[in-house]
Amino acid sequence: MKMDEERKVDIEDTAANDSMANVVSTPTAQNGGGCLRSCVMILSILLLLLICGVAFFFWLNRDNALNLGNRNKVELSPTQVKSLEEIGEWEFLCVNDEEIVDTVRHGFFSDDELVRIYYGSLRLGIDMREVKEDWIKMEKDTVVATLPRVRLLDEDFIDEARTKAFYESGTWSDADRERLYEKAKKLMKKRCLTKSNIESAERNASAQFHNLLTSMGFQYVRVRVSSK
Repeated sequence: MKMDEERKVDIEDTAANDSMANVVSTPTAQNGGGCLRSCVMILSILLLLLICGVAFFFWLNRDNALNLGNRNKVELSPTQVKSLEEIGEWEFLCVNDEEIVDTVRHGFFSDDELVRIYYGSLRLGIDMREVKEDWIKMEKDTVVATLPRVRLLDEDFIDEARTKAFYESGTWSDADRERLYEKAKKLMKKRCLTKSNIESAERNASAQFHNLLTSMGFQYVRVRVSSK
């Protein structure tokens, strides 16, 4: 009986010890879960603060971004317009020509004849001093330019130093030679100032002026050449 009582006491002591262990271990598990929740909450708050900080930074710098966009926009200044107008004559096509011109004077016994060879270089282009008012302007983000008409830039296009007498019989005055010279000029104009040559010069004018404005910083350019 005594041994049974001792065994019973041991069993009770063991059960009591197990209960105490469970009681002690339970708070430890609860403390671990609380620390995890605290860490998650702190990280959430830090992340929220970071997002708010980034949003606030962009809000503060919104005006700077707008100003930067405005600075990148190229404007047409009066100084630029004046510098373009001061270009003056601008050649876009040069046509070289050679004409053999003759004149005959009939006499009673014989005829006198004068034959001369003329060389000329006819320069086609525009004169920027002939631009009209508001010839260049901004339309939203595009610069629009209207150039003067293409024309013969120089009326003295015959190279008199190269002019040679091909055949000459009889006596001829300076007035006779001047009339022959004017005849050669008319022939050269008729041969060289053709529609196709003028259109070629207009295309060159548009292309070169477009490149000029692009090099000045304008991204969108529209150029036309006046026909009048």
